[in-house]
Amino acid sequence: MAKLEQVLPTRLRRRANALHTFTVPLLRSAATVDAEVLTVIAGACRDSERVRFGYRNHIGEESRRVVEPHRLVNASGRWYLLAWDVDRDDWRTFRVDRIQPPLSTGPRVAPRTPPEDAGDVVRRGVSSDAYDYQARVILRVPLAEAEERVSALSGVLRPIDATSCELRTGAATLDMLAIHLVMMGFDFEVLEPAELVDRIRAMADRLGRAVR
Repeated sequence: MAKLEQVLPTRLRRRANALHTFTVPLLRSAATVDAEVLTVIAGACRDSERVRFGYRNHIGEESRRVVEPHRLVNASGRWYLLAWDVDRDDWRTFRVDRIQPPLSTGPRVAPRTPPEDAGDVVRRGVSSDAYDYQARVILRVPLAEAEERVSALSGVLRPIDATSCELRTGAATLDMLAIHLVMMGFDFEVLEPAELVDRIRAMADRLGRAVR
Protein backbone atom coordinates (compact mmCIF):
# COMPACT_ATOMS: atom_id res chain seq x y z
CA MET A 1 0.00 0.00 0.00
CA ALA A 2 2.77 2.44 0.94
CA LYS A 3 4.72 1.77 -2.29
CA LEU A 4 1.57 2.21 -4.39
CA GLU A 5 0.76 5.55 -2.76
CA GLN A 6 4.23 6.88 -3.66
CA VAL A 7 3.53 6.67 -7.41
CA LEU A 8 -0.06 7.92 -7.35
CA PRO A 9 -1.02 11.50 -8.28
CA THR A 10 -1.50 13.75 -5.25
CA ARG A 11 -5.32 13.66 -5.36
CA LEU A 12 -5.48 9.87 -5.59
CA ARG A 13 -2.73 9.48 -3.00
CA ARG A 14 -4.78 11.48 -0.48
CA ARG A 15 -7.82 9.30 -1.13
CA ALA A 16 -5.85 6.06 -0.79
CA ASN A 17 -4.20 7.30 2.38
CA ALA A 18 -7.60 8.23 3.86
CA LEU A 19 -8.96 4.75 3.15
CA HIS A 20 -5.96 3.17 4.87
CA THR A 21 -6.02 5.54 7.87
CA PHE A 22 -9.75 5.45 8.61
CA THR A 23 -10.30 1.70 8.25
CA VAL A 24 -10.44 -0.62 11.29
CA PRO A 25 -9.75 -4.28 10.33
CA LEU A 26 -11.53 -6.95 12.39
CA LEU A 27 -11.12 -9.93 10.08
CA ARG A 28 -9.95 -10.40 6.50
CA SER A 29 -12.55 -9.22 3.99
CA ALA A 30 -13.58 -11.34 1.01
CA ALA A 31 -16.41 -9.18 -0.32
CA THR A 32 -16.08 -6.27 -2.72
CA VAL A 33 -17.95 -2.97 -2.66
CA ASP A 34 -17.92 0.12 -4.86
CA ALA A 35 -14.42 1.59 -4.53
CA GLU A 36 -15.79 5.09 -5.13
CA VAL A 37 -18.17 4.72 -2.19
CA LEU A 38 -15.32 3.58 0.06
CA THR A 39 -13.00 6.42 -0.91
CA VAL A 40 -15.72 9.08 -0.58
CA ILE A 41 -16.58 7.82 2.92
CA ALA A 42 -12.92 7.56 3.93
CA GLY A 43 -12.33 11.11 2.73
CA ALA A 44 -15.33 12.32 4.73
CA CYS A 45 -13.91 10.59 7.83
CA ARG A 46 -10.60 12.36 7.26
CA ASP A 47 -12.12 15.78 6.56
CA SER A 48 -14.98 15.58 9.14
CA GLU A 49 -17.63 16.11 6.47
CA ARG A 50 -21.26 15.10 6.54
CA VAL A 51 -22.37 12.58 3.92
CA ARG A 52 -25.82 12.09 2.38
CA PHE A 53 -26.81 8.80 0.77
CA GLY A 54 -29.61 6.37 0.13
CA TYR A 55 -29.65 3.26 2.32
CA ARG A 56 -31.41 -0.11 2.04
CA ASN A 57 -31.76 -2.01 5.32
CA HIS A 58 -31.82 -5.78 5.88
CA ILE A 59 -35.52 -6.09 5.00
CA GLY A 60 -35.25 -3.97 1.87
CA GLU A 61 -36.64 -0.69 3.22
CA GLU A 62 -35.02 2.37 1.65
CA SER A 63 -34.32 5.70 3.32
CA ARG A 64 -32.19 8.82 2.96
CA ARG A 65 -29.48 9.28 5.58
CA VAL A 66 -27.39 12.23 6.68
CA VAL A 67 -24.40 11.07 8.72
CA GLU A 68 -21.08 12.20 10.13
CA PRO A 69 -18.70 9.31 9.30
CA HIS A 70 -16.22 8.21 11.95
CA ARG A 71 -14.59 4.95 10.79
CA LEU A 72 -14.84 2.21 8.20
CA VAL A 73 -14.63 -1.29 9.69
CA ASN A 74 -13.60 -4.30 7.62
CA ALA A 75 -14.96 -7.53 9.11
CA SER A 76 -15.76 -11.08 7.99
CA GLY A 77 -16.11 -10.32 4.32
CA ARG A 78 -18.06 -7.08 4.75
CA TRP A 79 -17.40 -3.35 5.09
CA TYR A 80 -19.23 -1.37 7.77
CA LEU A 81 -19.45 2.36 8.42
CA LEU A 82 -19.68 3.68 11.97
CA ALA A 83 -21.24 7.14 11.83
CA TRP A 84 -23.29 9.64 13.79
CA ASP A 85 -26.80 9.66 12.28
CA VAL A 86 -27.88 13.30 12.32
CA ASP A 87 -31.64 12.67 12.08
CA ARG A 88 -31.64 9.88 14.68
CA ASP A 89 -29.24 11.71 16.98
CA ASP A 90 -27.23 8.58 17.74
CA TRP A 91 -24.40 6.35 16.53
CA ARG A 92 -25.35 3.88 13.80
CA THR A 93 -23.62 1.06 11.91
CA PHE A 94 -24.22 0.82 8.15
CA ARG A 95 -23.28 -1.99 5.78
CA VAL A 96 -21.39 -0.25 2.99
CA ASP A 97 -22.74 -2.59 0.29
CA ARG A 98 -26.24 -1.31 1.17
CA ILE A 99 -25.25 2.34 0.69
CA GLN A 100 -26.62 3.57 -2.63
CA PRO A 101 -24.62 6.07 -4.69
CA PRO A 102 -24.40 8.87 -5.51
CA LEU A 103 -23.06 10.23 -2.23
CA SER A 104 -22.92 13.95 -1.53
CA THR A 105 -20.61 15.51 1.04
CA GLY A 106 -20.46 18.67 3.15
CA PRO A 107 -20.51 20.75 5.19
CA ARG A 108 -17.58 20.18 7.54
CA VAL A 109 -18.46 19.62 11.19
CA ALA A 110 -16.67 19.23 14.50
CA PRO A 111 -15.44 15.61 14.85
CA ARG A 112 -17.40 13.36 17.21
CA THR A 113 -15.90 10.54 19.25
CA PRO A 114 -17.97 7.41 19.99
CA PRO A 115 -18.19 6.27 23.62
CA GLU A 116 -16.04 3.21 22.87
CA ASP A 117 -13.70 1.72 20.28
CA ALA A 118 -15.10 1.75 16.74
CA GLY A 119 -14.49 -1.97 16.29
CA ASP A 120 -16.37 -2.78 19.50
CA VAL A 121 -19.34 -0.62 18.49
CA VAL A 122 -19.60 -2.40 15.14
CA ARG A 123 -19.15 -5.84 16.71
CA ARG A 124 -21.99 -5.17 19.13
CA GLY A 125 -24.14 -3.61 16.44
CA VAL A 126 -24.01 -6.65 14.18
CA SER A 127 -23.69 -9.44 16.77
CA SER A 128 -26.19 -8.49 19.49
CA ASP A 129 -27.89 -5.10 19.16
CA ALA A 130 -29.21 -5.98 15.70
CA TYR A 131 -31.24 -8.89 17.12
CA ASP A 132 -34.53 -9.03 19.02
CA TYR A 133 -32.97 -11.19 21.75
CA GLN A 134 -29.65 -10.33 23.38
CA ALA A 135 -27.70 -12.13 26.06
CA ARG A 136 -24.79 -11.58 28.38
CA VAL A 137 -23.08 -14.75 29.58
CA ILE A 138 -19.93 -15.87 31.35
CA LEU A 139 -17.88 -18.43 29.42
CA ARG A 140 -15.79 -20.68 31.67
CA VAL A 141 -12.74 -20.56 29.42
CA PRO A 142 -9.86 -18.09 28.97
CA LEU A 143 -10.43 -15.26 26.52
CA ALA A 144 -7.88 -16.62 24.02
CA GLU A 145 -9.68 -19.96 23.83
CA ALA A 146 -13.08 -18.31 23.39
CA GLU A 147 -11.73 -16.12 20.57
CA GLU A 148 -10.89 -19.26 18.58
CA ARG A 149 -14.59 -20.15 18.32
CA VAL A 150 -16.42 -16.83 18.64
CA SER A 151 -16.04 -14.75 15.49
CA ALA A 152 -15.83 -10.97 15.65
CA LEU A 153 -19.36 -10.73 14.23
CA SER A 154 -21.07 -13.38 16.37
CA GLY A 155 -20.35 -11.77 19.73
CA VAL A 156 -18.31 -9.32 21.78
CA LEU A 157 -15.87 -10.83 24.27
CA ARG A 158 -14.12 -9.24 27.21
CA PRO A 159 -11.82 -10.87 29.79
CA ILE A 160 -12.93 -11.43 33.38
CA ASP A 161 -9.96 -13.34 34.78
CA ALA A 162 -7.44 -15.98 33.70
CA THR A 163 -10.09 -18.70 33.36
CA SER A 164 -13.24 -16.92 32.19
CA CYS A 165 -14.59 -14.18 29.96
CA GLU A 166 -17.87 -12.40 29.22
CA LEU A 167 -19.76 -12.76 25.95
CA ARG A 168 -22.44 -10.43 24.59
CA THR A 169 -24.35 -11.95 21.69
CA GLY A 170 -27.80 -12.07 20.12
CA ALA A 171 -30.19 -14.06 17.93
CA ALA A 172 -33.60 -13.80 16.31
CA THR A 173 -35.25 -16.12 18.87
CA LEU A 174 -34.52 -17.43 22.36
CA ASP A 175 -34.25 -20.97 20.99
CA MET A 176 -31.63 -19.91 18.44
CA LEU A 177 -29.76 -18.03 21.16
CA ALA A 178 -29.73 -21.08 23.44
CA ILE A 179 -28.55 -23.38 20.64
CA HIS A 180 -25.85 -20.89 19.65
CA LEU A 181 -24.45 -20.90 23.19
CA VAL A 182 -24.61 -24.68 23.60
CA MET A 183 -22.94 -25.33 20.24
CA MET A 184 -19.87 -23.35 21.31
CA GLY A 185 -18.93 -26.31 23.49
CA PHE A 186 -18.03 -24.25 26.57
CA ASP A 187 -19.45 -24.30 30.08
CA PHE A 188 -21.30 -21.04 30.59
CA GLU A 189 -23.52 -19.09 32.97
CA VAL A 190 -26.32 -16.84 31.75
CA LEU A 191 -26.28 -13.40 33.36
CA GLU A 192 -29.23 -12.05 31.36
CA PRO A 193 -31.97 -12.26 30.23
CA ALA A 194 -33.89 -14.39 32.74
CA GLU A 195 -36.12 -15.73 29.96
CA LEU A 196 -33.09 -17.39 28.38
CA VAL A 197 -32.39 -19.29 31.61
CA ASP A 198 -35.95 -20.64 31.58
CA ARG A 199 -35.69 -21.59 27.90
CA ILE A 200 -32.40 -23.47 28.41
CA ARG A 201 -33.89 -25.37 31.38
CA ALA A 202 -36.89 -26.38 29.27
CA MET A 203 -34.60 -27.52 26.45
CA ALA A 204 -32.43 -29.48 28.89
CA ASP A 205 -35.51 -31.26 30.28
CA ARG A 206 -36.67 -32.09 26.75
CA LEU A 207 -33.25 -33.45 25.79
CA GLY A 208 -33.07 -35.46 29.01
CA ARG A 209 -36.38 -37.15 28.25
CA ALA A 210 -35.19 -37.96 24.74
CA VAL A 211 -32.33 -40.16 25.98
CA ARG A 212 -34.05 -42.06 28.79
